[in-house]
Amino acid sequence: MKTRRVAASVSPRAGFSLAEVLLTVLIMSGIMLAITQILQAARVSRDTIHIIKETQLAGPAIMDMIERDLRGLVTLNRTRQDHLRVEDRVMLGLDGDSLDFVTQTDSLILRTDGDRPLLSDVNEVGYRLRPSPIYDDFLELYRREDLGVDDTPFEGGAFSFLHDRVKSLDIQVFEEDGPDADPLDQWGQEGDERIGLPTRLEISLTLELKQRVAREQLAMNYARKAMVTYRRVIRLPEALRVAEEDEIVILTVPQAPTAGTEVGGAAAGAEATSATTVGGAAGGGAIGGRGAGGGRAGPQAKGGGGRGD
Repeated sequence: MKTRRVAASVSPRAGFSLAEVLLTVLIMSGIMLAITQILQAARVSRDTIHIIKETQLAGPAIMDMIERDLRGLVTLNRTRQDHLRVEDRVMLGLDGDSLDFVTQTDSLILRTDGDRPLLSDVNEVGYRLRPSPIYDDFLELYRREDLGVDDTPFEGGAFSFLHDRVKSLDIQVFEEDGPDADPLDQWGQEGDERIGLPTRLEISLTLELKQRVAREQLAMNYARKAMVTYRRVIRLPEALRVAEEDEIVILTVPQAPTAGTEVGGAAAGAEATSATTVGGAAGGGAIGGRGAGGGRAGPQAKGGGGRGD
């Protein structure tokens, strides 16, 4: 009977009540929610840092490269038609202008002739875009470089990849300086009166920065896409701009003298020397004649003096 009493007194206190279980679940849910929010904030911070780093590297680096090439623009020994070409293009409904010129920037694309690397201080450079084969709403940006300079400075060469999420590349050309100048979409086209070098260029490059994780590119995250536009105004030196073709300095390549030219030059020099020598001799004779005449005059005077005596 005593054992039964103990069992009856312990049985009502075994396990947790429903209220205690619900309270525990509520506390654990709050802890998990707090941890999830902390992790989400950490992911957002990570993506923000990634976007800032890409912003500071990709866009400005491309604009610096374009400006460096334009600062080294070469017009020496080239007609005004071959100084600069800007072409207005539209791809997938996006601005995809192209830019071509000759610059004295060192080669960036390595070429080899056997085991010997080939580099040049003057190259044909251009910037071109094409539709992205991966994304339907982006363009890819490439830098064109052709070693040296030939008769077609705006064609050929090798292409190096720069960026694959370009939304637009807009290049505006200004023939005159000042806030009231009208922008032009094209420059240096065949049959166009606007050739040579303009006063300034305004280049706008729009990039969409890529998210760090592929799962973050869902429709719910489209609002977080970072669209950044970089603008650069580049004024070309006035010393490079010429108004007429006759103001362009055209260098001529001297031709090596041939054997016939050397012989002819030597013969002509010998004839000139002989003529000078003969002339000098004749002059000496004349001088001698004058001296002889003086000598003859002397005896006549003396003879005259004798007759007088």
